[in-house]
Amino acid sequence: MKIAEIKELSTKELQERIDAETVALEQKKINHSISPLDSPAVITKARKDLARMKTEMRQRVLTNQ
Repeated sequence: MKIAEIKELSTKELQERIDAETVALEQKKINHSISPLDSPAVITKARKDLARMKTEMRQRVLTNQ
């Protein structure tokens, strides 16, 4: 997910997306530990996307204070 797409989301949608992506990332990690994924880069991409979303959420919190 690109930063431009993240900025288009509302704050509520962004928070819901962060929660969903966090759960999905944990599930990918568990699945990878049991049976290796075809491409472990999927985990790295998910982690970076989650970090981008959290960064945008933090910027919104700081600008609204």
